[in-house]
Amino acid sequence: MKRKREGYAKLFMSSVTLIGWLLIIFSIRKWETPHEPVVLALLLMFLLISEYYPMPVWRGHTAITFPVVYVLYLLYGFSCTALVYAFAVLIVNLLHRRPLRTVLFNPAQLVLSFYLAAAILSGAEYQLEQLAVDPIFQGIIRYFFLLAVYVIINNLIVDLVLLIRPQPYSLQSWRQKSLTELNSAAISLVYGITLYIVGSENRGEIDVFAYFFFFSPLVGISLLSATIARLKREQNRLKLLFSITSQLNQMLPSQDWLSALKGSFNELIGAEASILWIKKEGDWEVSFKDGRTLADCGLLAEAFAEFAGMRCPMIYNDRKKDAGVASACFEKDVKAFVYSPLVIENETIGMFIVARSRTKSFEDHDVQSIATLSNQLAVVIKTRMLFTEKEKRIVLEERNRIARDIHDGVAQTLAGAVMKLETAGKKFSKNPEETRKLVDESVLGLRDSLKEVRESIYALRPYPTQKATLAEAILRKIEAAQKEYGQAIQFEIRGQEQQLSPMVEKVLFDTFRESLHNAIKHSQATKIEILLSYQSEHILLKIKDDGKGFSLFQAMLEARSQPHFGILQMNDAAEKINASLQIDSKEGSGTEVSIAVPKMGVEGESNDDQAHASG
Repeated sequence: MKRKREGYAKLFMSSVTLIGWLLIIFSIRKWETPHEPVVLALLLMFLLISEYYPMPVWRGHTAITFPVVYVLYLLYGFSCTALVYAFAVLIVNLLHRRPLRTVLFNPAQLVLSFYLAAAILSGAEYQLEQLAVDPIFQGIIRYFFLLAVYVIINNLIVDLVLLIRPQPYSLQSWRQKSLTELNSAAISLVYGITLYIVGSENRGEIDVFAYFFFFSPLVGISLLSATIARLKREQNRLKLLFSITSQLNQMLPSQDWLSALKGSFNELIGAEASILWIKKEGDWEVSFKDGRTLADCGLLAEAFAEFAGMRCPMIYNDRKKDAGVASACFEKDVKAFVYSPLVIENETIGMFIVARSRTKSFEDHDVQSIATLSNQLAVVIKTRMLFTEKEKRIVLEERNRIARDIHDGVAQTLAGAVMKLETAGKKFSKNPEETRKLVDESVLGLRDSLKEVRESIYALRPYPTQKATLAEAILRKIEAAQKEYGQAIQFEIRGQEQQLSPMVEKVLFDTFRESLHNAIKHSQATKIEILLSYQSEHILLKIKDDGKGFSLFQAMLEARSQPHFGILQMNDAAEKINASLQIDSKEGSGTEVSIAVPKMGVEGESNDDQAHASG
């Protein structure tokens, strides 16, 4: 069905193009040498400028050229007007490097619309003459009638194309487009009324300078509106680019850091499809896919080798001629592609491909935006790789520490116990008392070793935050503590919960668990408050109790000799994830432990007003 509608749209556009160009060719046959060629050249220049700098509308642009076309029609007739109008529109479309189908359709559509409007005006001349006696009012009525019929026919042709095409064309889009076209028609109407008023005051004596000064404001409006629209477009592009980069930096610690950005990439670039490949440990993987892409996107090794060799963006304007090595990953009606490599230190670590359905639709500013986004993605990916390597290194160091502890502790104790038991076996019959002493010492050593083995096993078990989110793991621990000790514990979550890296979750959970243990076992607290807040610039975890408190200086001294996860260990763990740990406590005043993990970016708004409590 989709292909059929696309085919019908092409057939309709081809019919309009054929009829319009037949009119243009017929006008060539009736061409006569125009009088006042300087005026004709001036009007042609105004047409070119107005067409090249059109006013922006929904899904395209509209040029305020009707007053110029109308003057051409009055001075030189339809044949000359059709040729000059078609020539101006054709040149502008070629300068904008639009697809051939559009280059041929646009001038044919406009010439056909004007021809039909002029033909209807000719048929209604007698009725229009009866509406006014004054020549000025007759001229204004004729101008208004021609303008209205031209705008209706022209928009009707465009609406039919948009309705037939498979892409959605909503009532709201039609209303927005029609209002913009009506604004353009209103400006043309004002100019037409002014034309007749000024012409009557000049008694029909209008030279090239009069035309120049009369139409200069119209051209100025086109230039000004086009400039303002371009500045607004660039402003919106920069805002969206800033939003995307901020979200990327903010979501960097999370696992699924690209999922929330679906649609933002295509909106920024105005594309229909995009795919991101990332090179991980020598293998290329699809990390992001959005828009009109195919589910099965397997590429050969030669394609990835070509990816690795790219250092700058490549543009493929027409799929029929060349679409690059990854065109098979997109739907067949996607025509233009930009391949933008993600390069860090002269190494390509990823490939970002953006596609559109129109050929030759990527301009220089589009490629610059894609390249800017690719550079940002490259930095983010490289930073994430460094984070992952750091986490792996920390995990490896932790495992090596456990191995050393087992070697220096459990292994030595077991070896000593074995030697003592062997000695006891030899002395059993000769010296029973010494044998009993050796056995008792061995049993004590084995018990200590069993305790160390259990601690090592506990350290190697899957972490609570690996089986649930940080908030869920905290809540489960709170429920277990309430069931075991009957402690009053209040838990509050603020902001939009986010997925964090395993290392960040581990440090936050360890800090919470140690603080909760201290509040229950040592502070004699009657109430414990726990806050997990996802704020705009950082993630905050706060544990507060109303217990007896302690001297922080004395605790720091004692912590140096304590083997468990105490204050020094909490501070060291916080430093590993670039977090800040703060402990406020005084004897008799309770304790408050706060740890804040910074985000690499700032969100637009805070979500602190969204709170959920569990007591």
